[in-house]
Amino acid sequence: MNSKRVVITGLGALSPLGNDVKTSWNNAVNGVSGIGPITRVNADEYPAKVAAELKDFKIEDYMDKKDARKMDRFTQYAVVSAKMAVEDAGLDINESNADRVGVWVGSGIGGLETLEQQFETFLTKGPRRVSPFFVPMMIPDMATGQISI
Repeated sequence: MNSKRVVITGLGALSPLGNDVKTSWNNAVNGVSGIGPITRVNADEYPAKVAAELKDFKIEDYMDKKDARKMDRFTQYAVVSAKMAVEDAGLDINESNADRVGVWVGSGIGGLETLEQQFETFLTKGPRRVSPFFVPMMIPDMATGQISI
């Protein structure tokens, strides 16, 4: 059997407990809740008023706004977390090692936010107003693809 070794050398995390690994871990072990009032959408019509949202996260602190607009929020989070992991590992990806570096992302579903927004656009403004980035933004493997780029 030919087996290859895999080594995880860096960590990155964005979570309701913190916008980096250290803060997320410290809050988890100290019993700090990441649940709070819903702020990303108007929850007045819903029975639930709390959620586990990222707090104080601004994508422009991590990437160009123009690039971010082409990605669903789940892809943005994955790319930022991957950048943190590469930095944490002290890894310099270059021509001599790029073929030995891989990406693995677990995602059950793609960009629901994009799906919701574009469906609303389709219903209210018609099919010609749906973004040409709709499909690339919502497919689950887009996070892995963007990280690989």
